[in-house]
Amino acid sequence: MLTRERLDFRTVDRWAIRILLEAGAIHECDQHGWAKDRADPHTRDAALLLARDEPLPGLSPDEAVAAVRRVLDAVGDTCPEC
Repeated sequence: MLTRERLDFRTVDRWAIRILLEAGAIHECDQHGWAKDRADPHTRDAALLLARDEPLPGLSPDEAVAAVRRVLDAVGDTCPEC
């Protein structure tokens, strides 16, 4: 029986954050460094396309898109410390 090795969720989340930053869907608070959602549907779509086209090794394109959506859903549009 073959089993597929599961990726560490922290690795997947870091990859998803990098994709979101690269696409411009999120940015960091200048004062505190928290990730903030830009609320721009075009950059969100670009991030999802990038995730589908270049998934993290070990993830299917659908899993990569789901990971990016999960991280994006967890990011707010305001900094909790501001």
